[in-house]
Amino acid sequence: MNREGQVTLDSYRLAQYAVQVPCYICSGPNTFDAELCRNCSAPMALTYQAETQKVHPRILSCIGTSGVGKTVFLGMLMDMLSRQPDDMRLLARGAFSITLQQHTVAALARCEFPDKTPNEPERWNWVHCQIHQTRRRKPIELIMPDMAGEALIEEVDHPDTFPVIRSLLTKSAGVMILIDASTLSGGTSDQDYFTMKLLSYLLELVDDPKHGWHQRPVSLVFTKADESESCFENPLEFAQAHTPGMWRHCEERFQKHKYFAAGVAGACANVRRSDGKLGRVPLRIEPRGIVEPFRWLIEQVWS
Repeated sequence: MNREGQVTLDSYRLAQYAVQVPCYICSGPNTFDAELCRNCSAPMALTYQAETQKVHPRILSCIGTSGVGKTVFLGMLMDMLSRQPDDMRLLARGAFSITLQQHTVAALARCEFPDKTPNEPERWNWVHCQIHQTRRRKPIELIMPDMAGEALIEEVDHPDTFPVIRSLLTKSAGVMILIDASTLSGGTSDQDYFTMKLLSYLLELVDDPKHGWHQRPVSLVFTKADESESCFENPLEFAQAHTPGMWRHCEERFQKHKYFAAGVAGACANVRRSDGKLGRVPLRIEPRGIVEPFRWLIEQVWS
């Protein structure tokens, strides 16, 4: 009986772990078989996919307070760009990049809004996609995360609480700031105050006169504008009237900014949920102004 054979030494296997793989989002070291970054919890699939590209993907961030509609906005944006025959088309890269679109469309089809994004970064939805335009020879590689609004508030008030948010906003080539137009129309100023804090936070991230946030494009999007028709008619006048502090911040500190109005639900109603609390549900889906702020950002970043 022949007892000779080949056995892989454990020391050889351990050699693979000696080479650290840097996270694409925070540059933190990780093992070659890590699924999530141990520092910021971003999917390591973003890193592996970026390594296969000659041009590394850029990051565009969509931010705003909790309940402002970030998940609905991004999910509907992906669905519209991936389905409509237009000069701008979206192609998801990686199975994880389709989850946001799938969950959003499924929830709206049931006349429900998607669940609130959890605070834990490992449970966020991440999108890595290609943007194809007829006038461009090569597609644009893009990463867009669906951040939790409560985590963003905590990071703005207490910096470095969520390292992934700081890394994302530091590396972002542009940003879409979502602002709830329905609460502003009701006379509440919380959205104005938080957006001013958020704009100040962005300026503090990168202290560079040539590449700081005062030079990067900022798209200010009034969501739920279907409940305030004046917002759709003239978003700039709406900003001047309802968010004077934010408007002055942008005029004085951000060279590239523009106001937009967007809405997904044509009509909503209040219903009593199983827990006895009232909740908003969409009665019909009529997306308006979803693609325009994204298209403007693309043109500013890749002009």
